[in-house]
Amino acid sequence: MKAVVIRSFGGPEGLRTVEMPAPLPGPGQVLIATEAIGVGGVDAVIRRGALAAYGFREGHLLGSEVAGTVTAVGEGVDASWTGRRVWAFTGLSGGYAEQAVARVEDVVALPDGLSGADAVTLGGSGVVARFALEKARFAPGETVLVRGAAGSIGITAVQLAARGGAGAVVVTTSSAERGARLRELGATHVLDRAGNGGPDAPEGFDVVIDVVGGTQLPDFLDALNANGRYVAVGVVGGEPPADFGARLMRGFRKSVSFATFSSDTVPEADRRAVREEQFAQAARGELRTVVHAVLPLERAAEAHRAMDAGEVFGRVVLTP
Repeated sequence: MKAVVIRSFGGPEGLRTVEMPAPLPGPGQVLIATEAIGVGGVDAVIRRGALAAYGFREGHLLGSEVAGTVTAVGEGVDASWTGRRVWAFTGLSGGYAEQAVARVEDVVALPDGLSGADAVTLGGSGVVARFALEKARFAPGETVLVRGAAGSIGITAVQLAARGGAGAVVVTTSSAERGARLRELGATHVLDRAGNGGPDAPEGFDVVIDVVGGTQLPDFLDALNANGRYVAVGVVGGEPPADFGARLMRGFRKSVSFATFSSDTVPEADRRAVREEQFAQAARGELRTVVHAVLPLERAAEAHRAMDAGEVFGRVVLTP
């Protein structure tokens, strides 16, 4: 089969399209002929070599979520999965390929009317957005900031906060055009990447959902209201300063809190239930997905260049 691997860590030019043996489903797994492959921020972090200390090596086959049709099942898996269109989480590898395997527990059947591209735009990000807001104990009437709102996690978080009755939904983004698109999705105020906005922008936030991380994270910690909660869900902008906790302690008398969130900590049954609910909402047009571009698998490097340049609004999807 055709697949995309990391030949060398660093820039997108280190990605290569190769031929390799197709995988076989092991016990408890299914084999999927992919129709859509999500390109996520974690893929770029792995490609750069930032996670090499966690065991990622050159030659790694990227990709964590796919949509397609189940063509075979492994031992112990109900044969009725064969022939069904599904979304699947493949772990942190194996997705950038014509065929992929996944644990049956990480597979969700797709409703009629939902495209594969929409499924891989929502499947991973929707769960993160939903449970990050829950971890932040978001309540109606509160002011929510979504930092780095132009990606698929941020776009979903904006919609969920608006639908949940937020008093204000504030976003950071890189341009007025993106700000206008985010307003259509439920944002009420638009800030630049540094957190600057117009005179009517809120001065503080009850909840911050941060996809970016990076060197400016402490500045946004300072913007929390009393009893504010900050939840980091990604570090696409790099690691925060090692001493950012000192800024957190300076706000001691405001009783602010900082947390990280990974959907790995959510029970499988809860993740599945939310995905099924959100897929159904998207199929009915109640929850919007934004697909930036659909590219052939061989152009994975182009997708990564667009992400690195900050050009992507929503998600880039690859097709085999």
